[in-house]
Amino acid sequence: MGFGDLKSQAGQKALNDFLADRSYIDGYTASQADVVVYGALSGVPSANLFHLLRWYNQIKSYCSQFASLPGVKKSVDEYGPAGVPAAAPAPAAAADDDDDDDDDDSDFELFDSDEEADAAAEELKQKRLKEYEERKAKKGPGPVAKSNLVLDVKPWDDETDMKEVEKLVRSIEKDGLLWGASKLVPVGYGIKKLQITCVVEDDKVGTDFLEEEITKFEDHVQSMDVAAFNKI
Repeated sequence: MGFGDLKSQAGQKALNDFLADRSYIDGYTASQADVVVYGALSGVPSANLFHLLRWYNQIKSYCSQFASLPGVKKSVDEYGPAGVPAAAPAPAAAADDDDDDDDDDSDFELFDSDEEADAAAEELKQKRLKEYEERKAKKGPGPVAKSNLVLDVKPWDDETDMKEVEKLVRSIEKDGLLWGASKLVPVGYGIKKLQITCVVEDDKVGTDFLEEEITKFEDHVQSMDVAAFNKI
């Protein structure tokens, strides 16, 4: 089992393919399996690894809860599909100077700038929305198509009343829209974002509508992003 070396392109592609029809590494909720695999990555995945980037951003939102997630940590090689060789240990550095260079490179990879992360997330969001609109255009008569969305609603600062933000978001009503569970997720500097789920009928409610309606509450809401998008 395993994904191979998760710091390599091949290993990350294997993980991306594994997550194509999964929300988590093991089971149906975030667990220590996700924590182990998340920690094995060197930083934010490439934007073309759509499934991996979607999972990465989702698990990143649980950072403050890693210790309390269910499950028992195992070696990263014990997770994933069968038949993938474990990552070989890295060769020892020839000299101290080489060690320093490697450390610098690792630090650079681990601490990608917020701008790069935001750009990758935005690119993924736009691709998902384009695919969604194409599916809607091609869909013929049949059962009602529904999607499950996870939305990130970000306030202006740490003084914003997040209970009021949730109340405002849930006040949005439309045929084909059903609000679900929510939680507050720390984003830094004392600021928390509202992460809320909803189920929509694809023909009646689009992400453009949700973004337009939520950002109307401009005194409380800075922005809205689609954190996860899954067909039902």
